[in-house]
Amino acid sequence: MIRDAITIFLAQGEGGEGGGGSPSILILYALMGVIFYFIFFRPQSKERKRRDAMLSAIKKNDKVVTAGGIIGTVTSTKDDEITLKVDESTNTKITFSRAAIQKVITASPSDDEKS
Repeated sequence: MIRDAITIFLAQGEGGEGGGGSPSILILYALMGVIFYFIFFRPQSKERKRRDAMLSAIKKNDKVVTAGGIIGTVTSTKDDEITLKVDESTNTKITFSRAAIQKVITASPSDDEKS
């Protein structure tokens, strides 16, 4: 379908007119721009929104993995900082930037689920 549209646009440009095909080339570039948008930019935007939602939903007692591979349990959250308990026996805690969290392994049960 797209190949047919491109062939038609290119064939119109070879028409014998002296100015020769600049409107069809512009339409072809616009078509390519739309294709690039849907292939590259839109998926990145969706992924960024999903990640922002995940980071803003992190709360106490969630088990998370950092970008460096450290697994821990969230003990507190501030604006842009998250404190993780990484060792139960020595009660070791490390503070990370919220952006350093790669994924949430298990979310803590909400208040509605507890009762």
